[in-house]
Amino acid sequence: MRTEAAVLVELNHPLRHATLTLPDLKPGQVLVEVAYSGVCHSQLHEVRGRRGPDRFLPHTLGHEGSGTVLAVADGVDKVKPGDRVVLTWIKGRGADVPSTVYYEGATAVNSGALSTFMRHTITCENRVVPLSAAMPLREAALLGCAVPTGAGMVLNVAKMKPTRSVAVFGVGGIGLSALLAARTLAAAPLIAVDVVDAKLVEAQRLGATHAVNSQKREPLAAIHELTGGKGVDYAIECAGRRETMETAFRSVRNQGGLCVLAGNLPHGERIAIDPFDLIRGKQIVGTWGGETRPDEDLPRYTQWFLEARLPLAELITREYRLEEINVALLDMEQGRVSRALIKMAA
Repeated sequence: MRTEAAVLVELNHPLRHATLTLPDLKPGQVLVEVAYSGVCHSQLHEVRGRRGPDRFLPHTLGHEGSGTVLAVADGVDKVKPGDRVVLTWIKGRGADVPSTVYYEGATAVNSGALSTFMRHTITCENRVVPLSAAMPLREAALLGCAVPTGAGMVLNVAKMKPTRSVAVFGVGGIGLSALLAARTLAAAPLIAVDVVDAKLVEAQRLGATHAVNSQKREPLAAIHELTGGKGVDYAIECAGRRETMETAFRSVRNQGGLCVLAGNLPHGERIAIDPFDLIRGKQIVGTWGGETRPDEDLPRYTQWFLEARLPLAELITREYRLEEINVALLDMEQGRVSRALIKMAA
């Protein structure tokens, strides 16, 4: 069987559209026809070479999506052919098969446990979660990374208490997901910080009580003004920039304010914090996918969507064809989209 895919052949070059041959399934693996794939800054960092040398080139990309199971190998009992699933990089229950090798002619093309910038993908049991029949595949694609990471930062990592003050730095797909989760807890004030006015308008439409464009106003001063000089109870950092991480940490209050980081910095870059802020009781932690438990958390988010409590459709800025993947990456890099989706069907 063959499929079409976007392949990273050389760092800092456009992805190349390729026709790949799929290998036989290994025990524990699942073949999925991909319906939609999300596009995330993690892939942009890989393509732009911001994670340092890449010893796996050429390789496929993409780590969140949705689709339909076509076949399962021995040892898989979580899903069966015909099941609709979320594809997620976050490990859940089931067999873990860490890699697959596709072929373009005689050339080996590497893949990790999951790739979604392709029309058909071989993944493994612990990277798929069955979907309710009522859940549309389009919105379900966001459950693979953006929603569990953003909402998980609020619910699983910060364990946010209701009616507390929150600042979300970077309101792309992950940041907006965090904002929506904070909104369910009646966070106030709920402050969105970004450099793109259109994103801030969207954040306010989705529940932010205040918006701060950090290129027009110093965000730390604005946050202190909105919180009576104390700082916020929680800062959720989703922009993945050194200056933003440092500001987010400084923005939380003394004696218990918590900053949660999700963003990735380019390879070798570091942040600096004042240790006296730690002594004064400010806290900072990172997160790996919002500490999500996919088999428990994703059905909860699905139910929230079906109850109209989680407006996932409003997070999607634009759909692209697989052949337009490089346009999608550039649009995301230049801040023109909050969350881009690749629609595989013509």
